[in-house]
Amino acid sequence: MRMPTDFRDGQTFPRPGRQTAGDALWLFRLSDKARAAKAGTIHDYIYPCPMDRGVLERWGVPISEFEAALDDYGDDATLLVWFRTRVLPEAVQGANAWLEGERSENMDRQDREEGVAPSTNA
Repeated sequence: MRMPTDFRDGQTFPRPGRQTAGDALWLFRLSDKARAAKAGTIHDYIYPCPMDRGVLERWGVPISEFEAALDDYGDDATLLVWFRTRVLPEAVQGANAWLEGERSENMDRQDREEGVAPSTNA
């Protein structure tokens, strides 16, 4: 499955950062934004934003390698297979902890702005 990546209408958004891809937070949001940037349909989103860069750094994946993977693996299922073979589980856990810790307020704000229901996980 691949989500829409044309955000120019201001009503269509990248997937939430807390939506998991396997065990990883942010992967689907990052792929949506990267694909939209490549297509020229990113609207007012920033790619790569500081959170994108922070996650990629913690995963140990350079931006250029991630973008090449998006070209090579055109849907969520094949991208996730690549990701699982490329990124160590410890790196995924580290990135998730950073997002849910230091960047939790940022994700809360994004969720509010994009109309995502608050997480009930406590």
